[in-house]
Amino acid sequence: MSTRGGGESVLARAVRILEAFTQDEPALSVSEIARRSGLHVATASRLVAELVAHGLLVRDERRLVRVGVRLWELASRASPALTLRERAMPFLEGVHDVVGHHVQLAVREGEEVLFVERLSAPGSVVNYTRIAGRLPLHASSSGLVLLAHAPAELRERLLDGRPLRAYTRHTPAASPLLRAQLAAVRRDGYAHCPGFVHEDALGIAAPVRDRTGEVVAALGVVVPNDASARAVVPVVRTAARGVSRALGAEAVGKRVRAGTTRGGDGGATLPLAQ
Repeated sequence: MSTRGGGESVLARAVRILEAFTQDEPALSVSEIARRSGLHVATASRLVAELVAHGLLVRDERRLVRVGVRLWELASRASPALTLRERAMPFLEGVHDVVGHHVQLAVREGEEVLFVERLSAPGSVVNYTRIAGRLPLHASSSGLVLLAHAPAELRERLLDGRPLRAYTRHTPAASPLLRAQLAAVRRDGYAHCPGFVHEDALGIAAPVRDRTGEVVAALGVVVPNDASARAVVPVVRTAARGVSRALGAEAVGKRVRAGTTRGGDGGATLPLAQ
């Protein structure tokens, strides 16, 4: 992609424009897009017009700009997350029928957990996650599962003593506490996180593995923070093993019981579409 005046490429500027939108603020004026992207208003206006012409952005009746359906269409055609979601959905629906609260599927993106699917119901316990939403790896049950099985270099970078965000007094924001939590996840095969993000909610998650035994996702639930939540653990673990088998990990249960998986150093790359 060419640059103008030897500076940043047009593609890089377009990406900055797309990144200006959030789930809480999906419609923005051109001036607000310019401010968030750090672009001159004239530059932002010109690029927005081009993106609208290609259907990647649209203007509503108030002349505010939104992400267009065309962008979703193009992204979905070859998305590895699509295969994962399709294989996982029957198991997510089964868990949802049992727990009656939130069931979600997540993958690791850098130092964050990205939620690619979520099922909920009216009256469910509070839950800050949403589809295409992110949280720090240390703060949720899905994040802890993915961090526990992430490359050692990433874990050590997060455990270097720098302060981590504490959503509640229960969030493992200190390095020693987080190390203990990750060790428990690898030992027990699941994460149990009472009140980590909200005092009233409890997260439980288990690893999903691909055909090589690598952890590629986490299947989790968010339920009320009470003593009955422990009964959900076998449901979550069984569903996660089911998704793993659907991804081709037929022998995953034998490897886990034998302690021969690569666990602690497994990556979190999504499985390729098949």
